[in-house]
Amino acid sequence: MTSTLDRRSALRLFGATGLGLGLAACAGPGGGSGTTAGSASPSGVTTSGAVEGAVSFAHWRAEDKAVLAGLIKKFAKAHPDAGVEQDISPSADYQSTALRRITGAKSGDVFTAFRGAQFEQIVKAGVYAPLTGTGVVDRYQRDLIGPGATGGTQYGLPYQLVFNMPLANTDALDKAGHTSAPSDWDGFLQLLDDLKAKGYTPLAWPGGDSANAGQLLNAMVMNNAPSDDMFTRIESGEYKVTDDWFLTTLEQYAALRPYFQDRATGSSTDAVTQLFAQGKAGLLATGSFQMAGVRALGTEFPFDLLAPITTTAAKAKYQGVFNTTFILGVNSASTVQPVAYAFLEFLSDPENAGTYANGTGQHVTVEGVEYANDDLKAVAPWLTRETLLAPRFQFLNLDIRTAVENATVAVAGGTEPEQAAEEAQRVIDQKRS
Repeated sequence: MTSTLDRRSALRLFGATGLGLGLAACAGPGGGSGTTAGSASPSGVTTSGAVEGAVSFAHWRAEDKAVLAGLIKKFAKAHPDAGVEQDISPSADYQSTALRRITGAKSGDVFTAFRGAQFEQIVKAGVYAPLTGTGVVDRYQRDLIGPGATGGTQYGLPYQLVFNMPLANTDALDKAGHTSAPSDWDGFLQLLDDLKAKGYTPLAWPGGDSANAGQLLNAMVMNNAPSDDMFTRIESGEYKVTDDWFLTTLEQYAALRPYFQDRATGSSTDAVTQLFAQGKAGLLATGSFQMAGVRALGTEFPFDLLAPITTTAAKAKYQGVFNTTFILGVNSASTVQPVAYAFLEFLSDPENAGTYANGTGQHVTVEGVEYANDDLKAVAPWLTRETLLAPRFQFLNLDIRTAVENATVAVAGGTEPEQAAEEAQRVIDQKRS
């Protein structure tokens, strides 16, 4: 048993010491908000007043509903005249409809936003009540909450710290003869070959789910791109998807075709999660945010994270990808702001944030949280590794992001990389004009 544990530890190739639970090192390059100044600035949140009334909490994490319900019950016990109701939408729906639903506080006295385009849209619409100067901001890791700020104002607080890179079944990797993570592209392809030879689907990928198909792209470009702000520059026109570095990325997607599950470009996240949870796949190309969902299906095998290194080891700048998202905020139109702010403070208490983290299998950005969840402990070494802030969320124009991500899906489905790149660039040029 000891040797098995030692070999699993060896998978954590980059050798972080201890559990690395201090989050500061995770704020890799690109850790700023990636947003622009000049946004709407409604008056700051009302923090004082009677904590009375019911608030709506709008978010997209249905898998967190039970954990949050327990926390809400605790909040109501501390504030008998207040209540919280969850308003949950699927992530893809939330991405497209949240702004309309929360404008005017029809829903979402407290709400969340995705980092990037959605956050920027909500700020510009004046829906966030600014939090700058409030005590709740001080409860967070300062170097991790940049994606919730713009123009010098803290509008929201990114609550989740996740890793947008493949989840690994380390039992499968052991059986395939890999006790350390590949350090270059050839090694990654060899790992996939060895998993396939052992009867596994090497890489389960939700190519039919627009919300998650692009998660793999984060890691595929992290070492190929000429700059960390590669997608900002594609959106501005400075870079093109027909450039050599992105063509290389598409050619690497073509090389992955034999390793995806059947009909990968039409597969849902639920389907590939089931495949992985059943022990039939070596890697699940979504992210650490999927750990709790896999465990909910009765899985017992151990996890780690494993990002494809698409260059040589010597040229690799990053070991993986992280994101801070689920940006919590208070609605500027809410008539029960004191309750909404009190609930935000409650979620930001280290004990309550720890309950959320351990119950949902997700690291958080709140200072002083203790992690008891075994899966969070298992992937904790990634908190101190050289990671890039997930680049797919640099896009502020979702049509352009879709064009780029669709190019990767097209190549995975058999389209030649050059053709997919040219078609995507035409769409990008149209959306920029």
